[in-house]
Amino acid sequence: MPVRFGFILVFLLAPASELWAQVASNQQSKNFPLRIHGFLMGNFTPRIEGDHPLGEEDSRFLWADERVRLEVTGNTANGSLAFLAKGDLFHDAVANKLDGTVREAYLDVSRGGFDLRLGREIVTWGVGDLVFINDVFPKDWAAFFSGRPLEYMKVGVDAAKLRMSHPVLNAEFVAIPRFEPDHLPNVQRFSFFDPFPNIRQRNLNQPAVTPGNAEYALRLYRRVLESDMSLYAYRGYWRQPSFGPDSLPQPTQLYGFYPRLVTFGASALQNFGAALLSLEAGYYDSLDDRAGTNPVIPNSQLRFLIGYQRQLANELALGMQYYVEILKEYAAYKKTLPAGFPMQDRARHLLTVRLTKFLRYQTWKLSLFSFYSPSDQDALVIPEVWHAFTDRLSVGAGANIFAGQRETTFLGQFDRNDNLYIVLRFDF
Repeated sequence: MPVRFGFILVFLLAPASELWAQVASNQQSKNFPLRIHGFLMGNFTPRIEGDHPLGEEDSRFLWADERVRLEVTGNTANGSLAFLAKGDLFHDAVANKLDGTVREAYLDVSRGGFDLRLGREIVTWGVGDLVFINDVFPKDWAAFFSGRPLEYMKVGVDAAKLRMSHPVLNAEFVAIPRFEPDHLPNVQRFSFFDPFPNIRQRNLNQPAVTPGNAEYALRLYRRVLESDMSLYAYRGYWRQPSFGPDSLPQPTQLYGFYPRLVTFGASALQNFGAALLSLEAGYYDSLDDRAGTNPVIPNSQLRFLIGYQRQLANELALGMQYYVEILKEYAAYKKTLPAGFPMQDRARHLLTVRLTKFLRYQTWKLSLFSFYSPSDQDALVIPEVWHAFTDRLSVGAGANIFAGQRETTFLGQFDRNDNLYIVLRFDF
């Protein structure tokens, strides 16, 4: 009974968290350098359809958890030294296990125009709204598709980030010694396309932690002609693995790895009358398959994004995006694709629309976000309603509705995973 247990947990622990917040406030009044925040949350996502993967979990819930977040921050009086530690303790009601995770934990050191951050952190670059080009850092797609709060789509990396501020040019340099992949939907909870459904032996190797395998990313940015301009570069790996069979046409096992990747890109934000126009572009150089002759490894790509945002009326906002990715060396890709494998289009087009409406002094929010690909003929629609009962207690509810003509496209393969979700949260 994960839903009932979650609501009981939140309401029983709310008074205790009030006391905790009061203690923290008293310590602050005595110049105690620590600040303590957090929340209690219940997050439950039942499936709309009865169809679900049959495995050890065998649940009608795609996700269900009760969670406690604790965040501790502190800094010196002059702001030259600061730290943040943020972690979650949660009960996974689907797997019926207790677990925990460190979301972020880092130290900030500031000297003049330089800021150094060391530790586990979440890095966000680019101007896209849930569409990523130069934001090459890891994402949790399983969390996004199962109705968890949006912050859980971003995954922290253990890194060193150096930021330089100067009137002429600003820069950020990120070094990541240990590779962190995307977190993808798994077969225990999601139904999706698998070209080798009967092969259970799969070996996946991540890049070893060595100086030569470290990831590096650079961003240069400044204001130019009333626009926020950025240039990007990255050297590392594709975040999603490539799997290849040991033999064809009857493989016995799959081997997986993360191919090398280098990206270059740029973005701009510009006011356009009463609206905000965003532009972003990137080139993905697939170092292990520049010729496009290895069907296991993604081809090099060009990616482009144009976005438009504006207020339609009081407390009503509209955002639209058009995104396209173009495969390089497409003729070689088609020639070497094994028989029976689904063929990608040379260009994948994607349209997004976001509508947001606030009501009653922003205590209510109605939103709709939709993806639609005219080339893949698939879509994802996410309606949501959110209400704040008080400054601390809120509830949100929504759905993830997938659609697709083919089970081999990115969104269409999740067509049997439609779900509803509810999130009850108490902040302290």
